[in-house]
Amino acid sequence: MAMSHSLLRLASSRFTKPLHLFSFSFSFSTTSTQKPPPIQVSLTDTVGRAVFATRPIPTGDLIHTAEPAVCHPSPSAPHPVCYSCLARLPNLSSPFCSHRCRTLTQEYYDVEMKANWMDFNNYCRNRGLKFPFLVKRLACMIISGVARSDSLDILQPASLTPEMILEMEEGFNLLRNAFTKALIADEQIAFLTKQWYISVLARIRINAFRIELAGGGSYEDLLSSAFASVEAEAAVGNAVYILASFYNHDCDPNAHIIWIDNAVAKLKALRDIHEGEELRICYIDASMDRDARRELLFQGFGFQCNCSRCLHGD
Repeated sequence: MAMSHSLLRLASSRFTKPLHLFSFSFSFSTTSTQKPPPIQVSLTDTVGRAVFATRPIPTGDLIHTAEPAVCHPSPSAPHPVCYSCLARLPNLSSPFCSHRCRTLTQEYYDVEMKANWMDFNNYCRNRGLKFPFLVKRLACMIISGVARSDSLDILQPASLTPEMILEMEEGFNLLRNAFTKALIADEQIAFLTKQWYISVLARIRINAFRIELAGGGSYEDLLSSAFASVEAEAAVGNAVYILASFYNHDCDPNAHIIWIDNAVAKLKALRDIHEGEELRICYIDASMDRDARRELLFQGFGFQCNCSRCLHGD
């Protein structure tokens, strides 16, 4: 798969002075206490948008959770998962794990079920592509009125080569044809232009997270799962989050993202985090040597990592 996790940006020092706070309309939850949210998204003079702690955060604390803006099961998931939240299905009689998931997604599920996806699915599977499935899901959400066509515009897009764009055009044609043949009204798919498809896919390419469920267990068990390789075969799907995509990378991160039973992302502190400190996650397998990490980050995300660990040759 193509690498996935967050924004295309230059990595820099762990501490970066914020210039101002962004005002976004996303929602997230923190710990069970009534303390104010412990983070803010700020614009910096070196790495663009970044996430900073607004108060001390102890090791192991749940910083916040995040619902995906869009998610989709992996075609190679190790077991059947919920259409909506990617949780393991309790039985195969329904594509949903619960009445709640059915209620939340029924409208765009119905849109998706109207179309014949054989050609589109074969195109993706024959080329080993996962991210076009997310574009398809988002398009169904927009058609049903659940999402806006510009819902991912706030995310940074990847740089695309002419060859990438050419391949994307084929996927666009198959996607639009599927909706057209399903007799979806022209006005409902007016947003679905080649430019929109390529723009969304460019954002998904470097902002999608690979969902690997950790399940239950102790915090130590969950912690060890956080450093699994992004190439592991246990992924149940992919998802895009807004807030989580603002976290910058560090090869020695102070926070990590885990998924326990479904696609709800949980940000936890790996060590004590000071007020004003930038929160960073690791986009890749941190156990690789420096040269391998830097090559993977450059090829997958477009930046040369200059974190403290890389600069010291670790």
